[in-house]
Amino acid sequence: MKMEKVKEIASAVLYEGYLLYPYRHSAIKNRQRWTFGVVYPREYSEANGGIEPWNMHTECLITGQPTTSLDITVNFLHLLTRSVAQPVPANTREQDANGQKHFLMAGLLAYEPWEEGIEREVSVEHVPLRELLARPRRVDIAFPSGRMVEHPANEPDTEIVREQQMLAGAVTIAAERVPNQHDANLYRLSVHIENTTPAGSAEQERRDAILLQSFISTHTILRVSEGSFLSLLETPDELQDAARDCQNRRTWPVLVGEQGEQDTMLSSPIILYDYPQIAPESPGTLFDGTEIDEILTLRILTLSDEEKDEMRQGDPRVRELLERTEALTSEQFMQLHGTIRKLRSGETEQVEGSQNTPLARLQQYPGEDYLPPAVVKIAGKEARVGDAVRLHPKARSDVFDLLLDGKTARIEAIQQDFENRLYVVVTIDDDPGREQWDERVMPGHRFFFFPEEVELLEAGA
Repeated sequence: MKMEKVKEIASAVLYEGYLLYPYRHSAIKNRQRWTFGVVYPREYSEANGGIEPWNMHTECLITGQPTTSLDITVNFLHLLTRSVAQPVPANTREQDANGQKHFLMAGLLAYEPWEEGIEREVSVEHVPLRELLARPRRVDIAFPSGRMVEHPANEPDTEIVREQQMLAGAVTIAAERVPNQHDANLYRLSVHIENTTPAGSAEQERRDAILLQSFISTHTILRVSEGSFLSLLETPDELQDAARDCQNRRTWPVLVGEQGEQDTMLSSPIILYDYPQIAPESPGTLFDGTEIDEILTLRILTLSDEEKDEMRQGDPRVRELLERTEALTSEQFMQLHGTIRKLRSGETEQVEGSQNTPLARLQQYPGEDYLPPAVVKIAGKEARVGDAVRLHPKARSDVFDLLLDGKTARIEAIQQDFENRLYVVVTIDDDPGREQWDERVMPGHRFFFFPEEVELLEAGA
């Protein structure tokens, strides 16, 4: 079960940016993909001044013993070109009535080629640490070129042609002891990935062509048996120097698994924290882990029928995404509408005039029986809704806040945020927009201040 969760995280990294909303081939954003974890052929990289990398390098720290062993898995996408070809009708021109351009190939009418990705994996299992200390282990990467032709059952005259270029490279795994007075069993592990695919001169002039010979979304999963990895983000103070000496190029190794486990790392081309998680409410990948599932789902549902048809005609993964989205039940959709993961319980003692003042005995916020605080202490005095105050902004440097300095106002509410901070919500007495609202129904422009930014005025002042 644990490795399933780790591979779920790795798969999200693998397909990050694979296709983006609106998930159509015709969208400009989907014509310039593959920006994460690309390892280009060495010849192409060197011919272009090394700007495009031809290798990826991971280093991390482990503690081990003579019986320690390692499993290393490198994953990436191998791009292939997908073309859909149909017989050419007698009256067909180069451009049809809808403006769709076609290309003639061997008596067939072929739609514009499209790039798809096939998952590739290179694994090395049960490698003894003592062996790596003696000499590095090198494993070749070799995937041949190929051509696959598919005839859909419902369209026997249609050809779906997928072609892939060969890939070549290597993964080199090494280890060395790290001299350290705090831990005699500390080692530095390195995984070096390089792309040595021969690149012709024609490919070197076109990025879209060279991508077919590149490793895409490259990342590494590292597992240790009878040993443990050290976090490079929260390294113990005595090992900070050793952590800083780790050289990671175009990748970030983080701990994965359940909180506190230290036997698995993911070296990702995307910056992550230790122990990243997939939201359990997410019904499936949307190829954009930085977006909000609910927003993307709503956007997909609002696409026109023509746009959805284009999605169905495209990548099989996108077709599955559309079918999954359209099949969501109301209960599944509502699960996407915000979830509170963890709350900090409140303190039992209220500290007067602090930005971090928590509500007394707050256990769950907000709950069904939650009520906003009725009183807040300002300079030792209790302030309530309706009281008059004078504003003295000081906690922020916003120019608009400073313009309110010295203004008198009325407290409309006392509110608390999810970090347990209290705010005094006020309306300004001389707000020129007052005539635009009914104060009994809507108090108009509301401004939020910390308790220490307001001065409580005496009644009638």
